[in-house]
Amino acid sequence: MTEHKAPELMVACEECGLVVDMPRLEEGQKAGCPRCHHTLTKQIIMPFQRPLAYGIACMIMLVLSVSFPFMSFSVQGISQEITLLHAAEMLQHFENSLLALLLLMTVIVLPAGYICVVMYLYYKASQIKLAGRENVNLRVIKRLCRGLFRVEAWLMVDVFFIGVLVSLIKIASLADVGLGISFGAFCVYTVLVVKCVSMVDRTWLWDQFIPMVPLSDVKPGDTHMSNNHVNCHMCSQLNSMPEKAHTKCLRCDSHLHHYAPNLSLQKSWALLLASFIFYIPANLYPMMYTVSLGKVDGSTIIGGVVLLWNMGSYPIAMVIFLASVVIPLAKMFSLVWLFISARKTADSSTKRAIQHLGLYRMTELIGRWSMIDIFVVAILVALVQLQNLMAIFPGPAALSFAIVVICTMLSAMQFDPRVFWSQSSGSDEPSPHLDEIKEFDTADHSVQSTAISNFNKKPDYE
Repeated sequence: MTEHKAPELMVACEECGLVVDMPRLEEGQKAGCPRCHHTLTKQIIMPFQRPLAYGIACMIMLVLSVSFPFMSFSVQGISQEITLLHAAEMLQHFENSLLALLLLMTVIVLPAGYICVVMYLYYKASQIKLAGRENVNLRVIKRLCRGLFRVEAWLMVDVFFIGVLVSLIKIASLADVGLGISFGAFCVYTVLVVKCVSMVDRTWLWDQFIPMVPLSDVKPGDTHMSNNHVNCHMCSQLNSMPEKAHTKCLRCDSHLHHYAPNLSLQKSWALLLASFIFYIPANLYPMMYTVSLGKVDGSTIIGGVVLLWNMGSYPIAMVIFLASVVIPLAKMFSLVWLFISARKTADSSTKRAIQHLGLYRMTELIGRWSMIDIFVVAILVALVQLQNLMAIFPGPAALSFAIVVICTMLSAMQFDPRVFWSQSSGSDEPSPHLDEIKEFDTADHSVQSTAISNFNKKPDYE
């Protein structure tokens, strides 16, 4: 008879609240919730080497991206050359400090800080593996981990890169556009950042520094409705029900919050209503002004799409239309429907809860891509500055549209999807048995479960 390794971790799914007891993973495996299939944790192949290697490569490419000319623009012998940092400087010059700060933070500062912290933490984790935890300052580690996972959603290097490509297509028909040395470096930098972020797993990383503390009064199969624990969304530690609000997590010192669906909905509704309010001036006022031979023309979002379509730039017109019109509206109305559905959980089933959860995941995924239009404006403003011959200036709608994107992102973050599972345990489709995820064969690294899979070898659950 094959001996199985005893489970060592007990975590609660962030999206459905189910508490599961799962075994330690081998390299290249990930564990998913047996009820909603949300990824609980994963372990990449060579976890102590690959993040360091990708991080070093990221920083090298970032230095190259900001050190040399990024793009150039030329009309009738008059040319303009910019660096990557020049886009933020030009927004600041035209008194759009908030947009300049947004661009600088989401594309350069936060990604660079994120990568540096990742390299430091994985280096420390490798030291712990070799020499133990004696020489590790846990207070610093906790602060770095908390900061790392708070800024992860605001890294928009990939969104900015798509915005750059859109800008190139948008102005290629107007003048000669050249690509500098930094452009190629930034392409590589974008790919490396996306890859580096995908390798970081908060549950696995926290466990390298501070092992989870077991709770005797919590058992597999409990949920957020059991009222015997509070799940820490920062480190996945299960905590006993605190006697007062905002008690700190016993593992990472983050503030704990009771399951409060009404409070979560109120905050989400407030942010969503704010996005609807700012969406009106974002579409009524010009996104940017174009000066050509002394003539000034304002361009709204829809006006820009129509202009590109009439010029024959159909692909770029569709990209702008999708990113600036369809996606924001689709996300806002999807959130409205989700928030209304969250009030009607009495007759919810597992199937309906999964459908709601799928829509919620989609809204979170696509929301940040609406920032493409803001980055397009930033690139064009920095690049096209040829006095009265041709120039582009940011319009008042740019800041309003950026606020729309930020508010919808915050609204989705504030929403607690566990509300869809508050009554689903008594539905027509029972939850999977937890025994399914406990059998782990250490001899051949095979898992007798749909909850654990070798994600670096084949994506399907085994």
